[in-house]
Amino acid sequence: MDLGVDGDTALVTASSSGLGFASAAALAEAGTNVVICGRTPERLETAEAELADAPGEAMAVETDLTEPSAVRALVDATADRFGGIDHVVTSAGGVPPGAFADVDDDDWYGAYDTLVMSVVWTLRAAREHLEDSPKGTVTAITSTSVAEPIENLILSNAVRRGVVGVVKSVARGWAPSIRANAVLPGAHETARIEELIEDSIERGEFDSYDQGLADWAADVPMDRIGDPAAFGQVVAFLASEPAGFVNGVALPVDGGRLRG
Repeated sequence: MDLGVDGDTALVTASSSGLGFASAAALAEAGTNVVICGRTPERLETAEAELADAPGEAMAVETDLTEPSAVRALVDATADRFGGIDHVVTSAGGVPPGAFADVDDDDWYGAYDTLVMSVVWTLRAAREHLEDSPKGTVTAITSTSVAEPIENLILSNAVRRGVVGVVKSVARGWAPSIRANAVLPGAHETARIEELIEDSIERGEFDSYDQGLADWAADVPMDRIGDPAAFGQVVAFLASEPAGFVNGVALPVDGGRLRG
């Protein structure tokens, strides 16, 4: 399928690894120029190199998404390099795990800046460019925790819901010039999941990596966890011309684990 994004420009935040990187890679393979960002220079350099052979051009910008001035600079750098912005994909790093009694006010405020305000600052800075584009789209990567709480992740469960509220609001308020959607990933085989499984093996909880994967997949009707590359294709589709009538959705990509 021709996604109709060849030559477009996409800014993908928190994209030096994980599902953010997978989304940037899928867009680049479809011919989109992509800007990726993160806080670790070495990881960014590696990610940028991995995108070098894709049809679309790639640029990496070191960015702290919890600093609004840095977010503005990121958006400006993207528009300066490629002459505008057609698509914004927002992602964010994880926040501390814990139950209600385990987190303090600083954790709450930090989670809000990381998960919600990073999206607000990005969209605020990018809106004028998206409005100037005939294809403007926003896709927010969040989590199935917005629909069904995950044990021991009180911050993610509570705060990420704000991202869906932002998306639903701008989907109505910015249409028809800009479409906005959210994607709710379940467990995918990212470096983070691999790290968690390896840690569990060291603690004696699993005998092998495959056993750890099976445990993560135990509650998934598809009997496996997700492939990040396939997830990236979902994000690329939502930015595409064939998805031109898809607006305001919160799409689970979790193998059917959510029951509601």
